[in-house]
Amino acid sequence: MADLEIHQFPCLADNYGVLIHDPGSGATASIDAPETYPIERALEDKGWTLTHILTTHHHADHTGGNLDLKEATGCTIIGPAGEAAKIPGIDVEVREGDTFRFGGFDVTVIETPGHTLGHIAYVIPQARVAFVGDTLFALGCGRIFEGTPEMMHASLQKLASLPAETAIYCGHEYTQSNARFALTIEPESAALRKRAEEIAALRAAGRPTLPTTIAAELATNPFLRAHVPAIQQHLAMSGAPTWQVFAEIRERKNRA
Repeated sequence: MADLEIHQFPCLADNYGVLIHDPGSGATASIDAPETYPIERALEDKGWTLTHILTTHHHADHTGGNLDLKEATGCTIIGPAGEAAKIPGIDVEVREGDTFRFGGFDVTVIETPGHTLGHIAYVIPQARVAFVGDTLFALGCGRIFEGTPEMMHASLQKLASLPAETAIYCGHEYTQSNARFALTIEPESAALRKRAEEIAALRAAGRPTLPTTIAAELATNPFLRAHVPAIQQHLAMSGAPTWQVFAEIRERKNRA
């Protein structure tokens, strides 16, 4: 079986568009649809025909292109059952544990509530990749608009349990600001300092910092490291439940 092809490109102010393509079947999906024109241009550049949109959550910067793209291509829009009423043009509703075929690949759905109540991620185990929307970012996590800190922490733990080599595609380019904040939470981390330098170099060169990997996030992302004694001590929360430590980190990021 041919490898899954993945093409990432900027949309809006700081979103990413992502197209995935199965060369064997010709199936092509847009992961979310932040805006129409950049996705149409990317499809034209690659010579691909859109067959699906895989929606992670209902926010307009992830669904803004749904209806235009559906009208232009007749694509099938798949999205979270818990937010179906808020997702323009949705055709297929999916839930935790559902698996569906995309060309020659199986796609598994993980519910990751917190940023929004119905947020989902799409995992393609054969390709060792996950598309996580606004739940997990490189060195960060999404704001908790609709859920609770405990809910978001549990969602992040689900993603953290994916295989370490899993490539993670996120909805936004927030990594450099996330790195600055992360260093206020774990200032003694050599791994984090090194990664922050690498990120600064990438951005200075105009290059994306994504995708990341589960391994990289486990090693440096403070939102996945609430259990680490050095972080708990730094926050004066030694021995506290990890979700409460996570909540404190998230609250500090809100104020940063």
